[in-house]
Amino acid sequence: MLELIKAGGFVMWPLLLCSVLAMAIIGERLVALRRARVAPPGAAAAAREWVRRGDITPEQLRALEGGSALGQVLAVGLINRRHSRAVVREAIEDAGRHVASELDRYLDALGTIAAIAPFLGLLGTVLGMIRMFSGLGQAGVGNPAVLAAGIAQALTTTATGLSIAIPSLIFYRYLRARVNSLLIDMEREAMRLVEILKGEREAD
Repeated sequence: MLELIKAGGFVMWPLLLCSVLAMAIIGERLVALRRARVAPPGAAAAAREWVRRGDITPEQLRALEGGSALGQVLAVGLINRRHSRAVVREAIEDAGRHVASELDRYLDALGTIAAIAPFLGLLGTVLGMIRMFSGLGQAGVGNPAVLAAGIAQALTTTATGLSIAIPSLIFYRYLRARVNSLLIDMEREAMRLVEILKGEREAD
């Protein structure tokens, strides 16, 4: 690893930083965006059961709100259940925007890493070529070590940049799709609760 860093030059350091940040973000988001953590099916079922029984206490609302992101949205709807449909819907949408922001956390940073890593690799490639031609100009073509050092820097940084960018982009797309799927499910459950609260649907 140290030999690769030496061969790639100083551009390897920001690439390594990008690699560490990408791995940290991917690991954290994979854990944070688990469906059982964000939108557990028991949360919506419990909220509908409380509405059916007419038994909603502050303790239940606090437990629902603290249990998951979906619980936060449903709890807002239950807290405002005595208001009109428009007020309940607006309150849920406000809570949903806050939850969506939390789910999107760090994803823009991961997308940025996926975008800049190839450019950092390209920068290393250009610097390697400059190093190679500069060495050839000073030492002549009779010194293959100068040529090899420049080519090594160019190829190492290019390969490192692509090795970081490709998995970062894959996970960025995957995590973005997971967020969208979770938000759709949460919106469906929230609207279902609004319909039940306003007597437009049975609390099955």
